[in-house]
Amino acid sequence: MKTDKKLKNKAPRRSRRHPRAIWLEILFFIAMAVFGFAVVSSLWAGESVIVRLAPFLGEGRAEESKAPGLYEALSRRPVPEPELSPIFTPSVQYWREELIKWGVKYGLDPNLLATVMQIESCGNPEARSGAGAMGLFQVMPFHFEDDEEPYDPDTNALRSAAYLAQGLERSGGHAGLALAGYNGGLGVISRNYESWPTETQRYYRWGSGIYREASAGWESSPTLDAWLAAGGRSLCDRAEEVLGIADTASRGEEGR
Repeated sequence: MKTDKKLKNKAPRRSRRHPRAIWLEILFFIAMAVFGFAVVSSLWAGESVIVRLAPFLGEGRAEESKAPGLYEALSRRPVPEPELSPIFTPSVQYWREELIKWGVKYGLDPNLLATVMQIESCGNPEARSGAGAMGLFQVMPFHFEDDEEPYDPDTNALRSAAYLAQGLERSGGHAGLALAGYNGGLGVISRNYESWPTETQRYYRWGSGIYREASAGWESSPTLDAWLAAGGRSLCDRAEEVLGIADTASRGEEGR
């Protein structure tokens, strides 16, 4: 059979690749392989990818190796100074500088310490409960060492902060649960709310509400006002008498 010359001329020709193009492709794949190996090995070793690739990127890029791997550097934004919320009553505000000092010393929010002081004694350093709790933070006797003075404000704050910190640790940083543990014992933190003593349930509601409003930057606290109306006012009246600020506190309350 004869082949049609016209059809033969229409058959596609196989293009011949230039040797230089083949070498460029080979070099490209080698470079990609080196890059991939550097990235994987750097991540495996926990190093900065930029450090490992510095010879390929040049000296200018190697400066970025100061960054710790893939993690962001610590924030350089200024941290606000600890401050006490204005919502607390005058007898608690009386201890403002001490509360800030104790908060910094023991790594606790001063407003959380102030919330405990507000509910426990309203700032009365001589307070004592029927159960035997003593001082500003109403700490039970068995928390003190034999040579410690329970009514000393610094000592009372030390033992209170230590117990409150245990509650925060056990509750995963949940301030409300830590407050419940402060009142009902650390064991209540892992139990259902319904099983708590009624007093602890009230303590949780009052404390978590007051602390939430204090830490949110409110100028006044509806929860604290409700606590005062429910019986807390008499506790604060006694604290103001002991501190000698009854008249000043009254004028302050009128301005609220």
